[in-house]
Amino acid sequence: MTYCLAIKVDDGLIFATDSRTHAGVDYASVYSKMHRFELNGDRLLVLLAAGSLATTQAVLNQIRRDLDDPGAAANLHTMDYIFDVASYIGGISVKVQEQHLSAMQRCGFSGEASFILGGQIKGKDPEILLIYPQGNYITVAPNTPYLQIGETKYGKPILDRMISATTSLEDAARCALVSLDSTMRSNISVGPPVELAIYRRDSFHVSHYLNLEMTSQFYTAMQKNWAEGIRQAFNRLPRFDWESNWEQLPEPVYDPAVPFCTEPDGLFEEMSPKQNRA
Repeated sequence: MTYCLAIKVDDGLIFATDSRTHAGVDYASVYSKMHRFELNGDRLLVLLAAGSLATTQAVLNQIRRDLDDPGAAANLHTMDYIFDVASYIGGISVKVQEQHLSAMQRCGFSGEASFILGGQIKGKDPEILLIYPQGNYITVAPNTPYLQIGETKYGKPILDRMISATTSLEDAARCALVSLDSTMRSNISVGPPVELAIYRRDSFHVSHYLNLEMTSQFYTAMQKNWAEGIRQAFNRLPRFDWESNWEQLPEPVYDPAVPFCTEPDGLFEEMSPKQNRA
């Protein structure tokens, strides 16, 4: 399992991933899931990957092969829209999966992979798109300007509460890190190091890139401050009415002469001890 996240705000884009991969319950490795392409000074593309590592690597190999081939029918240099790039990558992914489908099915494994593609081509707005294993894709909705792949549920609440189009890039980056940290605390299949990339609109290069271990000073400070902030917010939640007067409430007195179930408005019948045993 993995967790990859992209956020789109007015000022640019945020990309964040974990780096843990699994080949069974007793084998875990670290692979980068964030792949950057800064091309010709007029386009920046970032690809986040989740799913079959073999499929992911085959897709990336084909992308790089096409970039090096002047006679390639299509490559990242030749496309004028991000959604054209998404179709191109989706097509490569489907082809790779179909090539190994029979062998994967015989072994009971899945070759599916999902991708988040983001970036900007000169003259167009920055975009992020989610590419499904079937090759089709979607983009963000105005009220949810982020995309996730992999283990998404644990890191979603902070995004829903904090992220909007007007969020600053730095605040969006902090939200991305908290989203990843929340996921890692709840699912051991998602793990460090954490990669974070910040892209500022119309710059056509990644302005800041971080590769954070959980022991790094910045990451541990973020974890500590977030945990303390949650505790403080929890302690400020309103009290129940009875809590402030709890010590003044009389102790309950048990009277065996009073039946356990009284009869409010004739809705219940008092049961005899013999009836009650049934």
